[in-house]
Amino acid sequence: MDPKCVVIFSGKRKSGKDFITEKLVEILGKDNATIVRISAPIKKHWAELHGLDLSQLLDSTSYKEQHRLAMIEWSEQERSKDYGVFCRSAASVAKETLKPVWIVSDARRKTDLKWFRENFGSILKTVRVTADDDIRIQRGWNFTAGVDDVASECDLDDISGWDWTVSNNGKTEAISDFLQELEAWIKQSL
Repeated sequence: MDPKCVVIFSGKRKSGKDFITEKLVEILGKDNATIVRISAPIKKHWAELHGLDLSQLLDSTSYKEQHRLAMIEWSEQERSKDYGVFCRSAASVAKETLKPVWIVSDARRKTDLKWFRENFGSILKTVRVTADDDIRIQRGWNFTAGVDDVASECDLDDISGWDWTVSNNGKTEAISDFLQELEAWIKQSL
């Protein structure tokens, strides 16, 4: 089933994208919304190729961080052959859920936005999640060369014109207000 609306989230590591997208699913209900992770096909392949624990690669653990750089390098090679390879794979999995709302939790590159705009432009909204570095550090972020200074973290830094930009510095009122506004748009789209 094709979605009735798609919301793409982007932000730096430990900005709280997963926290916000999971809250949104709670609000909309699991029968109506699914989280689409562009990184899931990357992690699945990487786990199969190297005999790793996929559930730990999908989680926010130090285990994932041990493999992040190698996964980034491999995924860049794959994207150079076909920029939509992981977006298409993630969308294929999402279609199987038969849910009308897709919440893409991890757009990281201009090509991610390009692919989703080409395929779902009329039903698409974008969200940039920000958090101050000191807040990200409190959440476990530590600058890592080769990870935090490459396309997987920086490619969308110069993008403007997000439909929403939300600061996730721990102020629950701001997040709640944003989620109410987003929920209203989604309900109009259904």
